[in-house]
Amino acid sequence: MKNELTANRLRIALSNNNMKPQELADKTGVSKASISQYINGSHKPSNISAGKIGEALNVEPLWLMGFDVPMERGKFRDAPEKTHLSFDNIEDFKKAYDKSKYRGDRLISAIIDNSEKLNNTGKKNLLDYSNILLGNPVFVSTPQVNAAHDEGATEEQKAHADKIMDDDSEWE
Repeated sequence: MKNELTANRLRIALSNNNMKPQELADKTGVSKASISQYINGSHKPSNISAGKIGEALNVEPLWLMGFDVPMERGKFRDAPEKTHLSFDNIEDFKKAYDKSKYRGDRLISAIIDNSEKLNNTGKKNLLDYSNILLGNPVFVSTPQVNAAHDEGATEEQKAHADKIMDDDSEWE
């Protein structure tokens, strides 16, 4: 059984609702054969089917799919709408970030991993939110000049570096 967690959770939800697979198929429009495949663990429901099944059984579709979220429909979404504003200023954010387990490439990898788990609506919201952040100069990174080369440097920074490099008094 390759989808054991989903199969077990579907059985639990059916039992909690005193519902038979045929009733679930009738209620959701998902074929009885597909429901049977989900129950025996040979297949996993698509996002659309999981949504229909979750609605019919009053469970969170993500829970049904094996994610670590509460079983109750909508419970993990009960956070205030503006939870992203939990830091009063950029310094508080930086302190939290410095203590974070995600830094550098690991942070980017975690963001990408999370985005791949989102449905299209979630991906659109992520994009919209990142565009909002990019509109605030506090959250936009500025290129740092690397002493070994001038990649990412402005023309003014390059000219200043060249001036220093050409000034013999800097090398005495």
